[in-house]
Amino acid sequence: MQMNRVRWQAASQAVAVAALSLGLAACQREQPVAAAAPAAVAATPAMTASAAAPPVAAAPVGIPPQLQERADALLAAHRQMIVLMTGERTLDAAEKRAVGAVGQLLFHDMQERQRALVAQAGEDSDPATVPALNALLDRIESEPSWFDADRLAFKEFLGELSTRYGQAQSLSGLKLGRRASEDLAVLAEIEQAYDRELKDVFGRFAQRGIEPKREKWADYVAKLQGIYSREKILKDFGAIVPYTQPAGSAKESAADSREIFGTSLPPKTVVLTFDDGPHAKHTDEILEILKRYDAPAIFFELGQNLGKLDAQGKAQLGANGAVAKRVLAAGHVLANHSFSHGMMAKMSDDAVRTEATETEALLDVTGRPQSTLFRFPYGARNEDKLSAVEALKLRSMLWTVDSMDWADPVPKSIADRVLAEVDKAKRGVILFHDIQGRTVQALPTVLDQLVADGYRFATWRDGKFIVNAPKRAAPDDGIAAAAAGDTLYRESYALVIGIDKYAKWPGLHHAVLDGKAMEQALVTRFGFKPENVTALYDGDATRANILRTLNDKLTDSKRVKRDDRVLVFFAGHGSTRKLASGRDVGYIIPVDASLDDLAADAISMPQLQEVAEALSAKHVLFMVDACYSGLGLTRGGGPRGSKNFLSDNARRIGRQMITAGGADQQVADDGPGGHSVFTWTVLQALSGKADLNGDGVITGTELAAYVAPAVSAIARQTPAFGSLPGSEGGEFVFALPTEREGLSGDVVQLDAAASQVNKRIDEANEQAVHAAAATPKAAAAIEVVVKNLDGAEAKLTMPAAAPVPPRVAAQRANDRGLQLYRERRYDEAEAAFTEALKQQPRFALAANNLGFLYFKRGKPVEAARWFEQAIDMDGSRALAYLNLGDAQLQAGNDAKALAAYTTFVGLAPKHPRVPALQAWIAAPDAAHRPALPPTNS
Repeated sequence: MQMNRVRWQAASQAVAVAALSLGLAACQREQPVAAAAPAAVAATPAMTASAAAPPVAAAPVGIPPQLQERADALLAAHRQMIVLMTGERTLDAAEKRAVGAVGQLLFHDMQERQRALVAQAGEDSDPATVPALNALLDRIESEPSWFDADRLAFKEFLGELSTRYGQAQSLSGLKLGRRASEDLAVLAEIEQAYDRELKDVFGRFAQRGIEPKREKWADYVAKLQGIYSREKILKDFGAIVPYTQPAGSAKESAADSREIFGTSLPPKTVVLTFDDGPHAKHTDEILEILKRYDAPAIFFELGQNLGKLDAQGKAQLGANGAVAKRVLAAGHVLANHSFSHGMMAKMSDDAVRTEATETEALLDVTGRPQSTLFRFPYGARNEDKLSAVEALKLRSMLWTVDSMDWADPVPKSIADRVLAEVDKAKRGVILFHDIQGRTVQALPTVLDQLVADGYRFATWRDGKFIVNAPKRAAPDDGIAAAAAGDTLYRESYALVIGIDKYAKWPGLHHAVLDGKAMEQALVTRFGFKPENVTALYDGDATRANILRTLNDKLTDSKRVKRDDRVLVFFAGHGSTRKLASGRDVGYIIPVDASLDDLAADAISMPQLQEVAEALSAKHVLFMVDACYSGLGLTRGGGPRGSKNFLSDNARRIGRQMITAGGADQQVADDGPGGHSVFTWTVLQALSGKADLNGDGVITGTELAAYVAPAVSAIARQTPAFGSLPGSEGGEFVFALPTEREGLSGDVVQLDAAASQVNKRIDEANEQAVHAAAATPKAAAAIEVVVKNLDGAEAKLTMPAAAPVPPRVAAQRANDRGLQLYRERRYDEAEAAFTEALKQQPRFALAANNLGFLYFKRGKPVEAARWFEQAIDMDGSRALAYLNLGDAQLQAGNDAKALAAYTTFVGLAPKHPRVPALQAWIAAPDAAHRPALPPTNS
């Protein structure tokens, strides 16, 4: 896809004027805003174009005129949205409300245009459809009068094409689906390039740092503002901002007495709501995300998306009715959002009743429990229409936090906005839409941070809010990967092999344990689904089984797709065979291999390289913990640092291998924790230590840069690393999950020997990085020298650490403190928790963890102060009450300990310590005094 950066300085260049004459005239609905909105309603009943423009140009060769008209209309609406929302956060309250109301109207107009374009694209029975779509993609990719940002208008459309034609039965259809997928990858790069400036347009609370020098978003906006104006767009939608704010519209109800805004919710409590569904794809994706966080939600459904009423008035569910039933089965609430998403403030009372009652009939057919909630489309209502809905025994629920996912094309910006508004209000109803991919991408980030900040999620049942405590997905659910990891890859696959009990080779002691530890880390920490991980241990790890998995399962293009990742881990014996040419070839040894016929019984490194080239997945990583394993072939150098690393990396094929030792080395099988030295170090690296530049992800290169010098420092082996043939500089990526664990006596620590080894590992890595820091490039990047796969030295370069918001810096410092505590490195852990609280003063988890360090060191009075602070920051943290009780009991304050324990038992009745605590609460004497966690360790 040739989307070159446009020539911003060429001010005389025309900007797709052919698209503009369509404006928004195709909209069939009445468009004026509600009488209750803070803007006067113009008398014009229909939309006209927002700028004068010449007639539509003839369709380019190959594009049917109707298809071009729909595409151009979508682009025009996209441009109008940009102009409408630019600088929105600087507007006064009245104009901001008018912009928000019209923006939602424009959003739904864009949704209609999107559906029309997709519907025409879906006519695959017509042999002319695929050629026409290819011609349209030609225009999207290379129209010279368009800016790069114009092409973002077609992101959802390209996503639909990729999905619809990715499984086509014809070769031409498959090629179209692949082309759309490649275009989406380039759009992701454009989105990343504009990310900072897009947040300036859409992010009400966005903060701008250094002025961008490459991305000229301002030039793009200036060009559009020469065609459109915000005032004209508002006027075209029937809105004129008054000089003075109408009486009664300044503030919504403060007590949820009539309409529900969430203002009566307890502190740090939010309600998640999703409008305009159900959607055939995105609603199910949102249900899966909500399941991870045990978060309830309310789905305000449109009747027209549920089904229809027949001539006798009987409700009949359509295809999306099954989606609505899945919403109910997941424990969420279905509610009424009208039938057609019309402007109800302009309808007759009879029309309002029809909109509401027909949708109620369809909702009842889904089998839902009775619900009284109704949400006016656009939030537009007046006294008459509110009374008409209330007469049907329905109650209006609106919102206090608008995600603006209807306007903002950037998921990260959507998430940042929601978090900022929630942080300001401390409670409320959040408005999302479950009909688009950007919301799916933004939601995990929002929920992850809300949980981290101690927020609870509420729903509405039986006329009141019901609040439940959130929880992170259980580690063994296999979905504990960070949100970033969820979006980097479609699916993750692994083959894990560990062999101790060889038939003919000497036995090993730790290879199976190494494999099982790696399998657990992939599933519980990095989001690999258990069913996607094939584990072969001991007798199962035959040559036939290994090759069958590699060649049948992992190279099956129907199962493993382009946007997936594949990891292969082998722990066992390896060997080397010298060919007649004098070249050495390395082998991994299956359980059934003989000692004297490697070529027939073992699996050679060239065979692994062939498998790597045959895999469809974009990123593949081999980890080989075996003797004589460092004999792969290398091609090219390591990837260069990039500020747009993740978007760049998503487009590049990556085939990487890290091995435990070189061709002349044996690798140690007796490391800490019952693991080999190599696997132990890899596991420590994946705990977060290998994130050398602090960007929240570990790349294959970072993994090697951490593991290689560390293993060399504690064992007589030198791990090797490199890229295999077929690699294009892509990197296998591990997205680090956020730690949620609070310190208490339940946290398991490493033994003294393992802790000492880890300290030596960290020191070796610090020396390796400091040695590289002497180079002139150190200010811009991190460099470490390792061995490549053919034994020569190679310099690995990682981008320098990028600035992060205080909230992120605090979480990373807390995570580091947890690692150090497990290693019994208390001074360093204390410094890390202190840094976390400096970055985010009201970080309850870090306050609890710092308090427990004091307790561990035999300072219960100081510990109690921090536990009390943690409780003040977030009173729902049960462990803080348990720790406070322990500290008060240790300090001799039995009455305060009794109070803290009593609260803990109420919050966590299933905790293992509850029976002993209940016995002491009932009889607080010496005989029942609880045993305390050990201190001064």
